[in-house]
Order: sequence, then C-alpha cells, then structure tokens
Amino acid sequence: MSDTAALLSGRGIRPSPQRILILDFLRGTKEHPSADAVYRALSPGLPTLSRTTVYNTLGLFVREGLALSLGIDGVQSRFDGDTSEHGHFRCRACGGVYDFPVKAGGISPRLPRGFTADLVQLYCIGTCPSCAAAG
Repeated sequence: MSDTAALLSGRGIRPSPQRILILDFLRGTKEHPSADAVYRALSPGLPTLSRTTVYNTLGLFVREGLALSLGIDGVQSRFDGDTSEHGHFRCRACGGVYDFPVKAGGISPRLPRGFTADLVQLYCIGTCPSCAAAG
C-alpha cells in the first residue's frame, strides 16, 4: 500500500485510484490549482476521470483536513495540499499564488470572548517580483 493510500485509509477514506492520484498531485505542486486545473492536468493520464469526481474529491479532502480551499482569487477556489500553517500571496498581475512562511503561532487574530477559531488563513494580494520587474 502506498503512503498516500495509507494516509487516506487512516482517515477513513477509501483509497481509490482517483483519490490517490488527486492527493498526490495536490501535494506535489506549489501552483494552488483550481478544481478545473486539477482535472485538466490529470485527465490525459486517466481518461475515465470526471470533473464531478475531482470536485467531490477535493471537497472531501478539505472536509477531512487533507487540503486547504483558498478563496484568494475571488472567482474560484484554489486548493493547497500543504495544510501546515503558512500564508498565501496572490499577484494581481499574473494571478500566481505563492506560499510564504509565518512564525509558529503567528496567525492568531484577537477574537471576541467566547469565539474559537479552528482555521485561520492569511492572504496578501499585490505584485510578485517577476511582474514588478516587468512592469
């Protein structure tokens, strides 16, 4: 059994070939792809893969804590297989989404009394170095 299959099984998720492929793809890219981008990247190698399977699988992974859903571009969700605490930067010019580190425990908003956060995400939007140099 592969490491990915064991991880899925350990979370109570049946490790189908499609789920293994999608999770391996997410964990192997820094591109923060949309569901459609995941489908376009994987469907040539697995012609039976459907968009519905990709959308449902990504939703399952987010619910089970295996992926992050990022609403950073305001149009469609992007997905990240790195669930460690880190921030995201989106370039207004090229649309690229980049990870950046935060100090351990560095993302901690002051919540009103009685509120508890299970997930805190930090987004920054601006211009990446490549686009700044070109512009």
